[in-house]
Amino acid sequence: MWDRLKDQAKNLQQAQSARGRSGSGQGHGSFGQGQHGGHGSGSSSGGSKAQLVGLLKSQLASVKTELKSGAYRDASMAMCALVAAADGHVEPAERQRVEELITTNEVLQNFPADQLRQRFNKNLDRLMANFQLGKTEVMQEIAKAAKKPTEARAVIQTGIVIAGADGYIEPSEQQVIHEACAALGIPPTEFGI
Repeated sequence: MWDRLKDQAKNLQQAQSARGRSGSGQGHGSFGQGQHGGHGSGSSSGGSKAQLVGLLKSQLASVKTELKSGAYRDASMAMCALVAAADGHVEPAERQRVEELITTNEVLQNFPADQLRQRFNKNLDRLMANFQLGKTEVMQEIAKAAKKPTEARAVIQTGIVIAGADGYIEPSEQQVIHEACAALGIPPTEFGI
């Protein structure tokens, strides 16, 4: 999976560089959109995963000015909580780590850190109180971003960045990312998962 994501990210970066050189500057490519899932022979070491997360962050930063709506903010915080709680429990240290990732994320700095923290914790508390009921509520929050394709894709990318921050996406995290893709009407294959 990491090799395919890495190949797609590299292809996207090359396409964005080519657009920048041509001066068109129109539109923003979506992660993996119109790309085929390559089967590269690249290493899936921690360095490659960190590089991939960095590429995803760069891509998100390239559409930062489009990601200022309340729907994106709320859906992203719901996505972060869902990824953090994917395995059914969240240790206090994990909660704090995800909060730090959220408040230091370049794109999410479009919003006040207190708002982000409050929404993340509210969603996480819902999930921890009753995972199935909380998951339904959180998915409804995520689905609100479906109206704008750029925001919808950015919500998934944000989830992948949070999930991959430790260098590995757990199967439970991958499963909830798939479910979020379904809620947003985006095929998970677009992200190589």
